[in-house]
Amino acid sequence: MVEQSGSVELIEQDLADLKDRVAQLTQDGEQAPSAIPALSLYRKSGPTEPVGGLYEPSICMVLQGAKRVMLGRDVYVYDAQRYLITSTHLPTDFQIIEASPQRPYLGLKLVLDLREVSQLMVDSRLPAPRSRKSGRGMAIGVTTAPLIQSFVRLLSLLDAPQDLPILAPLIQREITYRLLVGDQGMRLRHIASMGSQSHQIARSIEWLKEHFRQPLRIESLSRQFDMSPSTFHNHFRAMTAMSPLQYQKWLRLHEARRLMLAEDQDASTAAFNVGYESPSQFSREYSRLFGAPPLRDIVRLRNLPA
Repeated sequence: MVEQSGSVELIEQDLADLKDRVAQLTQDGEQAPSAIPALSLYRKSGPTEPVGGLYEPSICMVLQGAKRVMLGRDVYVYDAQRYLITSTHLPTDFQIIEASPQRPYLGLKLVLDLREVSQLMVDSRLPAPRSRKSGRGMAIGVTTAPLIQSFVRLLSLLDAPQDLPILAPLIQREITYRLLVGDQGMRLRHIASMGSQSHQIARSIEWLKEHFRQPLRIESLSRQFDMSPSTFHNHFRAMTAMSPLQYQKWLRLHEARRLMLAEDQDASTAAFNVGYESPSQFSREYSRLFGAPPLRDIVRLRNLPA
């Protein structure tokens, strides 16, 4: 059951409405362009293999089917009764685990603006979390009727484009509020609370995303965000399930893969462009992450069905 109140039938009705809207909007492809920039809609007609990707601060909902996300050794499975919330940029592997042509996977993602989260905490007088301890930047929450209804109204605006500029930001703000006061809202509050260690780690992640090609010096980076190296390392791992060096390596290798696949760069050039000085080290670490050396992996990817 989604929640313990007597509104189960109403929730199921709202879920069915939301599912039908996503099904209609994605009937021409696996991902539908949306007039709301932060909103993405998805369809898949069968299970998929695990794929690596960087989850951004967002809420992800499944309306039909099920999905699995792996963050380090942590596994998150969610369906129509549960949503996935991510409070910072996290490297993951994810896959659709329940879908068929008759009952395709249907889902949506709404990117969260952490500045809006901070402002909403102030405007709503929501208390900052008392604990300074960092936790994972990803969690599963229980889907509630108000949250579903907010998304129904948001998707309804796609039929009234003249109303989007005024009403879409208001409904997105309502969704953010529902998350802040929901069962996983404390994770967002940790990230959005200025001066908290979680907020500092989130800022360091943003820095790493922009500067992953540069050599990583933990002492300098931890000092930049007002922590000792050991405290920084511990809080970073608590939030991301990996060390800062592993995070940087993940970013480098995925960018190198993109450069080889999309821009036809050779392995040595791609390795140099993402910050590697040793092609042999790049090849070893690439093989460890993707299961094959660069050339063989790119050939395999190019031979996959579109």
